[in-house]
Amino acid sequence: MPSSHAVEVVDLVKTYGPLRAVDGVSFHVEPGEIFGMLGPNGAGKSTTVEMIEGLRPADGGRIEVLGIDVRRHPRRVKERIGVQLQSTAFFKQQTPRQILNIFGSFYSRMLPVDQLIAAVNLEEKADDASSKLSGGQLQRLAIAAALVNDPAVVFLDEPTTGLDPQARRSLWDVILRLRGEGKTILITTHYLEEAEQLCDRLVVIDHGKVIAEGTPAGLIAEHYERTALEFMGDPKLDQPTLEGLPGVDHFEERNGQVRLASDNITASTRALMDLCTQRGVDLRGLSIHTATLEDVFLKLTGRRIRA
Repeated sequence: MPSSHAVEVVDLVKTYGPLRAVDGVSFHVEPGEIFGMLGPNGAGKSTTVEMIEGLRPADGGRIEVLGIDVRRHPRRVKERIGVQLQSTAFFKQQTPRQILNIFGSFYSRMLPVDQLIAAVNLEEKADDASSKLSGGQLQRLAIAAALVNDPAVVFLDEPTTGLDPQARRSLWDVILRLRGEGKTILITTHYLEEAEQLCDRLVVIDHGKVIAEGTPAGLIAEHYERTALEFMGDPKLDQPTLEGLPGVDHFEERNGQVRLASDNITASTRALMDLCTQRGVDLRGLSIHTATLEDVFLKLTGRRIRA
């Protein structure tokens, strides 16, 4: 029986000689959600997505998109999906309007070009040569090209890589609007803040395997129960005393910055303030650090994600 999920991947495998680039990956994507894939370079993310899209043959496992077996019917799947590649090259002298008409000619169904241009906020650039578009505008054009056939499932591969913060957030608005219109979106990203802001659920992939799956908030809660106090160290605040404060279960000092992990942040903060009053310490740079998706990623993989 076909899956009710928008995307279902079961025990997916891809090998290159002795290397298992994708090693038994399984997950599913619900209709209408933004689903993220995180992982270090070489983890198997792009290979997995390319197999789901029907662009690369799988060596084992099952893939269904919209109830269609991708390995048996890749052409049927391609009619129903949209794909924005990490790097898209357009003819420099053609305008967004011309480019979208070309892309639309590849499909039996095509959305009106003006609707596509409006969807990605390119109205003012619709008739300019693509060579005059900024990096963020080119990425929005790439997304418009992925939407030209009105796909039910959209794949976005590192859509905001290399963009400045303003352009990145502008693209986030476009992605969230697509979700609001009922599109199912599978996104790979190197930006952990992006995944935390956009994704309803996600998987973390490393060495070709899924090592964690859940909502961003759920993964943070699962792997980090503690909050931390951070402040500039002072000779009057010795390590044994700080470690003995209520709730504190870990002390760390680096480059003069003290970090106290606590399972009772209220009690720890009060005790720290009382200690500073008693010892005449002017506490500097005090902040409370709650765990982020980056903390989870570092804990699971032991390395920072790199673009």
